[in-house]
Amino acid sequence: MALTGIEIFKLLPKTNCKECGVPTCLAFAMNLAAGKAELSACPYVSEEAKEKLAEASAPPIRQLTVGYGDRPVKVGGETVLYRHEKTFFNPTGLAALLTTDMDADTVDMKLRKWDTFQYERVGLNLRPELVAVKDTSGDAGKFETLAKQVADTSNFSYILMSEDSDVMAAGIKAKSGTNPLIYAATNNNFEKMAKLAEESKCPLAIKGTNIDNLIELSDKATAMGLKDLVLDSGARSIKQVYEDQIAIRRAALLAKNKSLGFPTISFPFEMAETLEQETLAASMLIAKYGSIVVMSDFDGASLFPLLLERLNIYTDPQRPMVVTQGIYEINNPDENSPICITSNFALTYFIVSGEIEGSKVPTWLLIIDTEGLSVMTAWAAGKFVGDALGIFIKKCGIIDKAKTRKIIIPGYAASISGDLEEELGDWEVAIGPREAAHIPAYLRQLAV
Repeated sequence: MALTGIEIFKLLPKTNCKECGVPTCLAFAMNLAAGKAELSACPYVSEEAKEKLAEASAPPIRQLTVGYGDRPVKVGGETVLYRHEKTFFNPTGLAALLTTDMDADTVDMKLRKWDTFQYERVGLNLRPELVAVKDTSGDAGKFETLAKQVADTSNFSYILMSEDSDVMAAGIKAKSGTNPLIYAATNNNFEKMAKLAEESKCPLAIKGTNIDNLIELSDKATAMGLKDLVLDSGARSIKQVYEDQIAIRRAALLAKNKSLGFPTISFPFEMAETLEQETLAASMLIAKYGSIVVMSDFDGASLFPLLLERLNIYTDPQRPMVVTQGIYEINNPDENSPICITSNFALTYFIVSGEIEGSKVPTWLLIIDTEGLSVMTAWAAGKFVGDALGIFIKKCGIIDKAKTRKIIIPGYAASISGDLEEELGDWEVAIGPREAAHIPAYLRQLAV
């Protein structure tokens, strides 16, 4: 945020009404400056102050949305060069290519195949979101038909790729309200493409011959009132694209260059000869500021590592991934099934629940809120201790679901067993395995 807490405080009503959830306007201003609060939480801030604060708080790289429906892609909105400084906000949009020289059956087959590429990871559904529709023939009718097929038969949002304004106009009218990305406005077609973007209210990609030319085109677009822009420096070698990505991000964040304060688009399929080489280029672009990456195809063996890399890079390093506190039923437990308990750190939950599921033993799994800490860390922080677990077990509702009065705690938390027994009274506390891999054998032995 461009303004400090004190500067924000000067624009607030200074009523200390507490309706925002904190005791003073100064505390609220500090939260705003740290990105921990939203301005809408203050019911008395003036419209003038809202306007000033909104402008000041806008990220140096504009956020925009491509697409609609189930898979809209938010890109941009970034505020830091390095993830550990704060976090990266909007994950790289991954796209695969369809061209007008493909027949309808091939397109349908590809769309169906790509839609199956969905992976569950720590409770999240990882999948690609975009399709790039490319004109290869200059035939407006074919381009419109292909765009309409994508819009009507798939959940993918899409990018329209043509430098012919007449062909592009046909693609845009294929289906209204789908908000495709128009690619691309160049030196040769800028006015026509910019007009199409203005009329359709779709985001516009601009393609320069280098960064200096990109700045010229960006300034022309913003002078026309176009705000939702995506940048392509025109580089097609991996080395030059890498350098341009860094230069654009640094210029936007450090030099406050508004001409380059927009998300970017890159094309590994134009830089490499094989899908494996494209995948390597895409992995670099995910790590180095690529907002949208277009590949020739999606293949499970290459796509899954990219989705996992994207997940890791765009997960907030300051906020652990968690699951909701509560009772989880695994393998259809009944009133006599064993009861286990662990922390709500997502990775812990999915490892433990996976091992329990693999054991085939019906089991109740209790998840206690440890603020996303693992068992050992939560124990050290005083969050996975006997009295806290005892209170949770009594109040969570498991007593109404199960007759079992035996709680299995993780082996790493064995030291809390005495306190937990004291808290629970008539319950038996069993010490389970230290390693999740040993859970199946442990549960099967209990079931004998």
